[in-house]
Amino acid sequence: MTDALRVDDGELPSTVGVRGPRTRLLTAGRPVAQALLRRWYDMEFHGIERVPITGPVVMAANHVGWIDGPLLAICSPRPVHALTKQEMFARGLGGFLLASGQIPLDRSHVDVRAIRIAVQALRGGLAVGVFPEGARGAGDMTSPRAGAAYLALITGAPVVPVSFLGTRMPGGTDGSIPPRGSRLVMTFGEPVRLGSQPWPRTQQQVTQAAALVTAGILETMRTAEEATGLTLPGPVAPKPEKKKA
Repeated sequence: MTDALRVDDGELPSTVGVRGPRTRLLTAGRPVAQALLRRWYDMEFHGIERVPITGPVVMAANHVGWIDGPLLAICSPRPVHALTKQEMFARGLGGFLLASGQIPLDRSHVDVRAIRIAVQALRGGLAVGVFPEGARGAGDMTSPRAGAAYLALITGAPVVPVSFLGTRMPGGTDGSIPPRGSRLVMTFGEPVRLGSQPWPRTQQQVTQAAALVTAGILETMRTAEEATGLTLPGPVAPKPEKKKA
């Protein structure tokens, strides 16, 4: 990633005139949503005490199932404003996702607008969620991106690794959700504190920071698997071909 713009305020990328994500619906609606999820699934949470109570924080999670995003936003100890692929906003959910504080992300290029909104949120002391793998998959962090580390280097926010287990059944497609009563586990790891790095940030600095974040997520996953007996679901199954009329 590169910095968004060169400006004279000493803080890059600039967030001048940028509105942060909405917070009211996400904060107010979480208790009801959490209660519904707990009634539908067998929910487990580990390491909640590791999440900073106040101040900016980047939540960096592995990504195995469709439900990971909602769980991150709703069930984390703090409301999370997650970077969410822009395709999700074009399927009738756009208004709701924006109202609940989620941040549209164009994954086809460096999305300057999404970066600015996320940085503004962190500078305002909020929690921002990132899935470094960029897409749902095996969840084993084999091809992570540097977004979480980049945001942390800009703002000085700690990165809390998050592990999801049980959020997709083995053999499930990327849009599948676990059946009712499934055991879903969220585990929060020890914060990775990278410190802030003033502009200009080099590619080497970002790469090294991203490696530390990835290591934190992998360690959190190993701990979660040992503690719960659950394992990652394996590769995503291809979607069935539509039958021709």
